[in-house]
Amino acid sequence: MIVEVVAVGTELLLGQIVNSNAAFIGSALADHGHDAHFQQVVGDNLERLSEALRVAMSRSDVVVVTGGIGPTQDDLTREALCAVTGREMLFSDEYAESLRQWWTRRGRRMPESNLRQAQYPEGAEMLPNPRGTAPGLALEHDGKTIFCLPGVPAEMGYLVENEILPRLRERSDQDSALVSRMLRSWGRSESDVAETLADLYEATTNPSVAFLASGGEIKVRLTAKAESVEDAEGMLEPLEREVRARLGDAVFGADDETVEVVLFRLLEQRGWTLGVAESMTGGLISGRLTEHPGASAHFVGAVVPYDARLKGKLLGVSDVSKVVDEQTAMEMAQGVRRLLDVDVGLSITGSAGPEPMEKPPGTIVVGVATPERVAARQLTMVGDRERIRTYGVTSALHLARLALEGRWWRT
Repeated sequence: MIVEVVAVGTELLLGQIVNSNAAFIGSALADHGHDAHFQQVVGDNLERLSEALRVAMSRSDVVVVTGGIGPTQDDLTREALCAVTGREMLFSDEYAESLRQWWTRRGRRMPESNLRQAQYPEGAEMLPNPRGTAPGLALEHDGKTIFCLPGVPAEMGYLVENEILPRLRERSDQDSALVSRMLRSWGRSESDVAETLADLYEATTNPSVAFLASGGEIKVRLTAKAESVEDAEGMLEPLEREVRARLGDAVFGADDETVEVVLFRLLEQRGWTLGVAESMTGGLISGRLTEHPGASAHFVGAVVPYDARLKGKLLGVSDVSKVVDEQTAMEMAQGVRRLLDVDVGLSITGSAGPEPMEKPPGTIVVGVATPERVAARQLTMVGDRERIRTYGVTSALHLARLALEGRWWRT
C-alpha cells in the first residue's frame, strides 16, 4: 500500500511557513510501517490542485491531503476533490447546526463563510475534529482512499493519530499484518550505522531495514509483513536481536522510548531530582523535558545564565572570562545542583556561532554532577546555529542518561 501526502497552501510555496504538516505525516506513516513514496506541495489554485490530486490518485493507493478545507474562498480542496472524482458537492445541515452551536457556546457570532465547512463531496465521510471547526474528510473512489485534513497542525495531528492511522492499520490488516519496530540510537553517525547494518539492509525486503536521522539520533526501523501480527513479530525478533547486538550500547530505546522517557525512568529508579543550567541553548533543554507528562515529579527547574557574569553570581563559576570549557561546565552543573537543591545537575555551554566565542562555532561542553561524580565532555558539532543548538540539547540529555546509567565518559 503506497501512501502519498499532498500539502496545500500558497504560503508553503512562498516559504512563508515551514511545511511541518508533511513532515509530521511522513514521520507518522514511516513509524507505522507505511510506504510513502511521494509528496507534493501545491498552491491555492483549483486547476493545479485538481491536477495534483489526479497525479496522486494515479500512482498511490492512499492520498492524504492537508490544508485547503477552511472557511475562506481560497480553501479549495473540497472543490478539487469533487472535480477529480466527478462527484456532486453536498451540504450537511446537521454539521452546519453543530457549527452554529460551536460559535454560540463561545459567545460569538458565526461568520456565514464558516458554512463552507459543512460542504462535502458526495459519498465522503466527515471526520470529527474536536480541535477546530473544519471536519476531516474520508472518501473511497475507484479503489483509492482520499483523506482531507485541516492545515492547522494541532487539528491535523489529532486526525492523523485518531482517524487516519487506525484506518490504515485496518486496511493493512485486511490482507496481512504489518508490524514495525523502531530502535533508537545515539553516539554513532548515520553512515556508521548504515555500514554496520549494510548486509541486513540488502539481504531482504521482508522484513525490511530503514534508517532515519533526526536531531542527532539515528533510528533504525524494522518492518515485517505476514499473515498475522504474531507471525510478523516472529519475523522481527531475530532481526532486532542482531541489530541490537551489532549496535550495542548505542541503542538506548525502542518505539516511543525517547531519551527523555529513559532519563525520567532512571531518575525514578534512583529517586533523584534534576536541575538544568543552560547557557548556549537558552532553555531548549527545559522545553524538551517539560514536554514529557509528569516531568515535575523529577525535573525541578532550570537556570539560564546567558550572560557570563551570571555564571559566577548564580552558579559559582570561578573564572567567567573562560566559559566554553570543561571546568566551567562542571562548576555550572555543581552550582545548579546546589542552587536548586537537586540530586543531578546538568549543564551546557558553548559557541553556537555564527561568530566564534573563545572556541570555534560548534563547540559544545556538557557537564553532569550527581551524588557520585562530576564530569564534563566537549563535543564538536557541524552546521548552522539552529542545528548546533538542537544537537547540543540531544547530546546533553544523552550524556545525563549515560551518567545515570553509570556509563560515564572519559573526562
